[in-house]
Amino acid sequence: MSKVEQRLAALGVTLPAPAAPIANYTPFVRAGSLVIISGQLCLGPEGKIAPQHVGRVGAGVSAADAASAARLCAINVLAQLRACIGDLDRTLRCLRLGGFINAAPDFDALAGVMNGASDFMVEALGDAGRHARSTVGVASLPLSAVVEVEGMFEVR
Repeated sequence: MSKVEQRLAALGVTLPAPAAPIANYTPFVRAGSLVIISGQLCLGPEGKIAPQHVGRVGAGVSAADAASAARLCAINVLAQLRACIGDLDRTLRCLRLGGFINAAPDFDALAGVMNGASDFMVEALGDAGRHARSTVGVASLPLSAVVEVEGMFEVR
């Protein structure tokens, strides 16, 4: 078992089978040592979005539930990365995460929601999980998900 997989197991996380695209795109693209992961939704282990992760944060979805959804997105990002490179120990660094938060117009605590993904990436990858990021509030997301997260990684 890889070091990253051991760290995930210690966190009680089992990476799911990577989600299939729901439109005309690929789940990841590798160009040399860079891997770009397409936006991942907050699908749980059973491949579905939990009711508390559907809708808008600040209008029916709590900030805590949205942060939990962001964490699930990050788990799904790592599942796609593993599908691309095989062994997560080949990850040199998470370069960037991009977060899209389905938010009510007056909800401005987006950074705290995205911390659910960022904190998980550091827990999973250690210092290699520290990254640049963007967090954007949006009017809607596919499947009415509350969060979607994309990533960029440097790998060997």
